[in-house]
Amino acid sequence: MSYLLMAIAGLWMADGLALLVAPLRIVGQVRQALSTSPSLAKWSGLTLVGGMILLLQASDLIYPIVWMVTGLAMVAKGGFFLLSNDETRQSVLQWCLSREAVDYRFWGLGLCALSVLLIHACGWL
Repeated sequence: MSYLLMAIAGLWMADGLALLVAPLRIVGQVRQALSTSPSLAKWSGLTLVGGMILLLQASDLIYPIVWMVTGLAMVAKGGFFLLSNDETRQSVLQWCLSREAVDYRFWGLGLCALSVLLIHACGWL
């Protein structure tokens, strides 16, 4: 299970660094990917699974409250994108993809911080 948590941390770090370095380019690529493949939102099922993994492992990690809240947020996000209708999903995505570059950098910084905390909580750091 530790390797699954490290995979989650790796994804967070990669996404966070990309948002820190080139936020508008990354968001442009996400916008283009969503326009060419609208079923890409179905990948949110991975978010739901990752959140469930965090919830199941939270009690075994340092900072269990952080991982419970993060896992619940991931499950809520994944569930929303899987269960919401297309109109609602598109309006939320449009809002998320129309932010200023500095907003994406803050998200990137948060993802990097979560990644480092998860690596530390697993005892790999």
